Amino acid sequence: MQPFSRTVGEDLSAEVVNPPSRQSMTSPVLESWLRLCSIEGVGDLTVLRLVRAWHSPDAVLRASRDELIQSGCSQQLADAIRRRPDSSTRRNLHRELKAIEREHVDVRSVLDQTYPARLRMIADPPPLLYITGTLTEQDELAVAIVGARRATAAGRAMTEELSRDLAGAGMTVVSGLARGVDAAAHRGALAAQGRTIAVLGCGIDRTYPPEHERLRRQIEEQGAIISEVPMGAPPHSHHFPRRNRIISGLSMGVVVTEAAVGSGSLITARLAIEQGREVFAVPGFVKEDTSRGTNALLKEGAALVERAQDVIDAILPQLEPALRLRLQPAQEKREQSRQLSKEEQRVHDALSYEPRTVDDVIASTGLSVSSVIASLLSLELNQRIKQLPGQRYILS
Repeated sequence: MQPFSRTVGEDLSAEVVNPPSRQSMTSPVLESWLRLCSIEGVGDLTVLRLVRAWHSPDAVLRASRDELIQSGCSQQLADAIRRRPDSSTRRNLHRELKAIEREHVDVRSVLDQTYPARLRMIADPPPLLYITGTLTEQDELAVAIVGARRATAAGRAMTEELSRDLAGAGMTVVSGLARGVDAAAHRGALAAQGRTIAVLGCGIDRTYPPEHERLRRQIEEQGAIISEVPMGAPPHSHHFPRRNRIISGLSMGVVVTEAAVGSGSLITARLAIEQGREVFAVPGFVKEDTSRGTNALLKEGAALVERAQDVIDAILPQLEPALRLRLQPAQEKREQSRQLSKEEQRVHDALSYEPRTVDDVIASTGLSVSSVIASLLSLELNQRIKQLPGQRYILS
């Protein structure tokens, strides 16, 4: 594995002649993009190469066979581009355009000035992005947080804390809306009234997993949902590794809070390395399966993260002065105006991110049952701790 260090990525915008300022993509322009992307044998890299050479998808589609070949296309590719779409393809394109209009989806091309600049710098940016919600300039300051779907209670709590503090400091939190760590990352940012972006591995008119529909709507109110696959596309397994490059591509760094060996989160980390992004990992108990992946990243050179400020300190040197001014210091453990009583402090000190029962706390503190229960209730009301099913408690 390469060292975990930041390098300067290639900026596609430098190769695009005068990208048009975007108000809204007109139907004819969008149809040209969709038609070019639908041609059999024309993948993302080929689309990017063609629009670099011809400056628009419409110009590619209008070029003659000889012109396409002279510009470097193979005879087979030139014939495929010149061939009129069949009736089935035309029907699919029509349905896609209607669905985009009906669902009020914002579609941006890699030629748009409002296409995310950092994402455009990766080697294979998506030619088209489907967006609901809103992307803003604030999203230039973005960090991805990813991890295990079957996250532990401690992993979810740590993820929410990191995300909340990073969002509270002014950073946008990017993740994949999956179960476990991803959902915790989005919820932490929302709790801080900050911005968050979810990147889907299915069509933007679908929600996966379906039980995250409400979370998705909350994200759209405080951030954005993004997909690169066509409307209606199901969550096929091969979509997710591609989705992961967008998560890392949008971000200045990727934080992995929990991950088993061989998990998709480690794919995202490796993509981040290839893209020149910072990689961070939260250490975990060596015998816990969901810590083996993060601990492996640390062995290979990822930056160790214990708090949000660790991430901010690593990213600050990359920022231009104007962006630095927008980034506030991360809050340490939320400071409460009310000081804890001696009993509350002892109970608080006896808890961690590993769930503990009331009996555990009593044994650790030596306090009476009534004192421990009263302290736990007070700490929970002040959002210092969380109660889990089975009357177990963790720090929040």
